[in-house]
Amino acid sequence: MANQKYIALVDCDSFFVSCERKLNPELSGLPVSVVSGERGCVIARSREAKQLGVPMGIPLFQAVEKYPKCIYIPANHYAYTKISQMVMAILKDFSPNVQVYSIDEAFVDFTGLTKLYGKNYYQLGAELQKQVWDSVNIPVTIGVSTSKTLAKLASDKAKNSKTRVALAGKQTKINLLKNTEIDEVWGIGRKLGIKLRGYGIKTAYDFTRKDDAWIQKRFGKNGLVTKAELLGTMISTISNEIEFPKSVSDSKSFLEFSSDLNFLKNELSIHIHSCCKRLRKIDCKCSIVGVFVKTKDFKTYYEKRELDVPLNFEFDISKTAFEILENLYVPNVLYRSVGVVFENFNRTSEEQLLLFTDNNKIELKEKLGKSLDKLEQKFGRNIVRTGFVNKEVPFKQGFLTSPQDI
Repeated sequence: MANQKYIALVDCDSFFVSCERKLNPELSGLPVSVVSGERGCVIARSREAKQLGVPMGIPLFQAVEKYPKCIYIPANHYAYTKISQMVMAILKDFSPNVQVYSIDEAFVDFTGLTKLYGKNYYQLGAELQKQVWDSVNIPVTIGVSTSKTLAKLASDKAKNSKTRVALAGKQTKINLLKNTEIDEVWGIGRKLGIKLRGYGIKTAYDFTRKDDAWIQKRFGKNGLVTKAELLGTMISTISNEIEFPKSVSDSKSFLEFSSDLNFLKNELSIHIHSCCKRLRKIDCKCSIVGVFVKTKDFKTYYEKRELDVPLNFEFDISKTAFEILENLYVPNVLYRSVGVVFENFNRTSEEQLLLFTDNNKIELKEKLGKSLDKLEQKFGRNIVRTGFVNKEVPFKQGFLTSPQDI
């Protein structure tokens, strides 16, 4: 087909582990697991860790006891985000049309690149894989096909191949569908897979053999979209538009349990800043703020409030967040973590000016927020801290201790 499009799904291999190995090459070839915190659970494993039998989600204290030969590293999400941005920059240099799907995945439009690079679609995948490794030292698996769903399946299958690049074209597509269990199809999953197996549909190929009327009656429009994509018709196109997430959150377990309210506020302010920075990056504001605390015995308490106007500035959001925290806080109770959740987003550039609000002051706050982001980009994370200050943190980092200090 003259107008046939080809896209690739680029998936960073064991991304958090790969980032740790980039930061510390001595970890290469060793069994490594990344954990969510000092008292957290395993959230990423190297191939060597999987061979030891380390399961995903196992609490750290159990993993250390059962699998002592594995190396356990607390997650460094800030570093992972920076490395992800480096990977995505390579992809965007390679193709003008890239959709970042998650921190470690992206769809890349290969249409028309065969003439530009003088390579076929499989060779394009291999070339892009090489560029990412040479520039960022992050291994990636690449699946190439004519739809997102097929590209995802090709990528999944490529993980077990030597080259870790796979092309699902006219000759290989049917064989791929026949060897793909129905619950492995993107968007179907285990629960829906059980239902489909009840209809005798065991593989992706079986699903494509059902007629449209049968699929629409039982699974609606989404079922028809999945069938079309499995057959190689691109329904879901690549979009450069940044989609707002349903929520943005940040949290981290304390090194030691604490019942100090000011300590909790200081930690909460760090998480608020992290989320505000992410909002500013995608040009949006939130209108709902939630705060949660987790006690020593893993009980979680959560409360959220709607803001009078959408916000993405730390000091404004902190006022509401601290009020929620004070409402949740119980003296003498030991807490293991505190966190914040932002919801209900509006695009900043489309925001209407308010009649009875000092819009000049809002503009100044937006500029200050962006200045904080630039300082961090140049000098490192948390070079400026907002909120309540823990006395154990050195003053040299330059703190703004309260909204009044600005």
